[in-house]
Amino acid sequence: MKTVKISLNSIEKVKSFVHEITKYDYDFDLVSGRYVIDAKSIMGIFSLDLSKEIELNIHADNDAVENILDTLKPYLV
Repeated sequence: MKTVKISLNSIEKVKSFVHEITKYDYDFDLVSGRYVIDAKSIMGIFSLDLSKEIELNIHADNDAVENILDTLKPYLV
């Protein structure tokens, strides 16, 4: 598992983020305070405080993590 901080501070960013990660067959969790939600759930993401940084937990093997991080560069903090 790899944890990174991301920013999803606009509706367009949320939509494109979900579109990008649904291409992968791995689990992704967003952690904000005490809340943990499925990162592939648009409704779940909008339940978080998007004005703050959010932790993204990527549950993938090490070989895939680098490829995923390249895809997620626009969202990384």
